[in-house]
Amino acid sequence: MPRKLSAIAPDWWDYTTLDSEIIRTAAALTPRDLARLSRPGFKVVFYDTLEDFYLAEALEYIEAWRQSTPDNPVGICGPIGPTEQLPLVARLVNSLGLKLGDAHFWGMDEWFDVATGREVPVTHPLSFERADREMCFDRIQKSLRPPEANLHFPRADTAAYRKSWNSGVRCAVMQGGQGDTKHWAFNDPVARRGRYKDQPPTAAEFRALTTRVVDLHPLTLAQNARTSGGGNITMVPTRAITVGPVETWQADKVSIWQAGTHDNPLGQRLTALMISQRLVDTAVPMSLLAEHPNVQFNYYRGGLGTCAVEMH
Repeated sequence: MPRKLSAIAPDWWDYTTLDSEIIRTAAALTPRDLARLSRPGFKVVFYDTLEDFYLAEALEYIEAWRQSTPDNPVGICGPIGPTEQLPLVARLVNSLGLKLGDAHFWGMDEWFDVATGREVPVTHPLSFERADREMCFDRIQKSLRPPEANLHFPRADTAAYRKSWNSGVRCAVMQGGQGDTKHWAFNDPVARRGRYKDQPPTAAEFRALTTRVVDLHPLTLAQNARTSGGGNITMVPTRAITVGPVETWQADKVSIWQAGTHDNPLGQRLTALMISQRLVDTAVPMSLLAEHPNVQFNYYRGGLGTCAVEMH
C-alpha cells in the first residue's frame, strides 16, 4: 500500500507520512509514560529546572574533556540549538582551570551558501561556528583553550572534517537537539523524488551517509527562521553541511537535549516512542538512533507541554 503524502510538503518525506496509529500513540504519552520508555541502550532523563538541564548538558563537555590525554585524545561533538549550555561550559573550564590542550571538539553542522558553493563565513549572522566561538571558546582563558587544530568545523569540502573522525580521537559523546523534522544535526528526511518517490530510504541506506551537503526540508527552514531569525525565512540558507550517521555511530554516546524550544510536544514524544520500540523509519531520521547502542534523551519537564487541543 503506498505511503501517505506529507501534510506539510508533499514533495518530501516526513513524520506525517507515518501510520496514523503511531502518531496517536505518541500524542497520548504522559511524562510518566515517557520515563517508562527507557530500555537497555536508551535512557530517558527528566530535569525539573532549566538551570539543572543546561548545567547537566554543559557538564557533558567537562566529563568528556577530562578523559582526554596526549596518548588517548577525547572530544565531544556539539550542536547549535540548544546554545544555552555553551557559556556555562566556558565558565566551568575557567573555574576548574581545566587545561584542554589534548581535548577536541566537533561542530555538528554549518549553513551552505548556494551562491558561493561554500560554507557560510563566520561573519554570517547565523554562522554556527561563530556561535560556538563567541559563546564558548572565546570565553575560555587562552591558557586553557583547545589548540585551534583540535577544533573541527564542517566545511563544504568535507574531506578534512571526515578525516578528523578517523584520526584516533575518540568522541565520548555527540550532543544534539531535535528539529521539527525529527532530525539531529541536519539529517533531514529526503525529498520524495527519484528512487525515493514511493518509499523513503532504507535504514541501511541512511546509516551509510557521511558528513555531506544536504537540501533542507521546508519545515527546517521555517523552524530556524522562528528560533534564530525572528521568523525571516528569506535569511535562512536552503542547504547545509551536516555530520552524518556514519560519524554519529562513532560516538560512544548520543545525548539529545529537549528543552521545549525547538521541537513541539508531539515531536518530543514521537521520537522517544519510536526509539524505545525500535520503530525505525527514515521519514523520522531520529528514529534511526534506535540502532545506536547508547542513546539518552534529556527533557526539561516544563518544556514537554501537552498534545491536548488548545485554541489560542
